Amino acid sequence: MTNVDLSAESAAAGGSPSLKGYLAVPEGEGPFPGVVMIHEAFGLDDQTRRHADRLAKAGYLTLAVDLYSDGGPRRCLVGTMRAMAARTGLPFIDIATARTWLAKSDLGNGRTGVIGFCMGGGFALLTARDGFDAASVNYGRLPGKQQQDLVEALRGSCPIVANYGGADRSLKGAAGRLEAALDQLGIEHSVKEFPGAGHAFLNDEEMGPVLLSPLMRVMGVGPDPESAPEAWQRIVDFFARHLKEEDPTAQSSAP
Repeated sequence: MTNVDLSAESAAAGGSPSLKGYLAVPEGEGPFPGVVMIHEAFGLDDQTRRHADRLAKAGYLTLAVDLYSDGGPRRCLVGTMRAMAARTGLPFIDIATARTWLAKSDLGNGRTGVIGFCMGGGFALLTARDGFDAASVNYGRLPGKQQQDLVEALRGSCPIVANYGGADRSLKGAAGRLEAALDQLGIEHSVKEFPGAGHAFLNDEEMGPVLLSPLMRVMGVGPDPESAPEAWQRIVDFFARHLKEEDPTAQSSAP
């Protein structure tokens, strides 16, 4: 597990001048499938690193890219969110830079997936058609207000596995809308809403400022040890089919 300097690659691509990330390497000789991980709104923190370590233990060369490399959360959050809304800008270049780095790595097998949580889930959804072989969207906001906007944003996407929480007040109905759009487009997918889970339910600890903890609980934000294991298993199973298997053509049977 190590920090990675992606500044040279990023500068050449027109991305963030100081781009960096956290690389979690599986045990063994490889080659390994690669996964670009995109953090929550709080940034590339210890929680994100533990997520990356978890995927590495499952056999994935995981690069958690720091979208706040050039200023930290306070300076970069607003601009990053605006870029996501506009569906263009530095974050997308940075994510593409991370994907290319993994694809060219001597440790990689040439296949790459993308996974994101919260804000990162939104980016994972929007970049699912940008050269990845599989995407994992975890409580990510959907693009566009109208269903047709969502359909157009997803056209040409790779296979997608998505996890949402039924108790997440900020994303009511998101799982159903996403599944309907993917059905319409004929994109292989596995979307599940966990009834008792809220936003950020894959985390293993509460995140954010302590003063906001009561509000976040009211809004349905926080870990759910009951739902998280199944959601993680869905992710690694889906990635295994599309990033590890020689011929991942069988349709997903995950609920």
